[in-house]
Amino acid sequence: MAKDFLTALKERRSYYGISKDITVSDARIQEIVEEAVKYTPTSFNSQTSRAVVLLGEQHDKLWSFTEDILRDIVGNAEAFKSTADKMESFRSGYGTILFFEDNNVIAQLQQDYASYADNFPIWANQSNGMLQLVVWTLLEQEGLGASLQHYNPLIDEKVKLEWSIPENWRLIAQMPFGKPTFEPGEKEFQPIEERVKIKK
Repeated sequence: MAKDFLTALKERRSYYGISKDITVSDARIQEIVEEAVKYTPTSFNSQTSRAVVLLGEQHDKLWSFTEDILRDIVGNAEAFKSTADKMESFRSGYGTILFFEDNNVIAQLQQDYASYADNFPIWANQSNGMLQLVVWTLLEQEGLGASLQHYNPLIDEKVKLEWSIPENWRLIAQMPFGKPTFEPGEKEFQPIEERVKIKK
């Protein structure tokens, strides 16, 4: 039975131990991402967020060339070992969701609503963050573990070339996912009364 949304939200964590051994179908993964993109709110109903789902060999390819790019930057093999281990942990997963924003849509909004021009890129990033959380939580509901990574802009050019991504799509984040292979540690919370104030 699927978890309710609040339970899934509470249990959503960064899983770095993931495997390809999942029971969720590719069709269900596609449905999750498509529905999340469709229904996550955006400012002015601008619908600026975009997503690319990499599965199987395409997922593996992303983390292999990300590793190559980072290795060239770090240089020292010994210093690179922890990064290589991290790349392998992502590659061990089943898939990766790439999150983008469409800069053309944002630019058109800036032109159409000039008095808000400076805010549209900010609002777009906020919408993309909501989309990431929605997808992450829906994956959790399906029993999948994920984490959110940010190797942009280092990998942007290669990603666009490899998967024919439109030039106007700006890469925001990468979400590798798969079957959790171990549980993350306990999460610590700051006192909620210091973070939420109620005024009556």
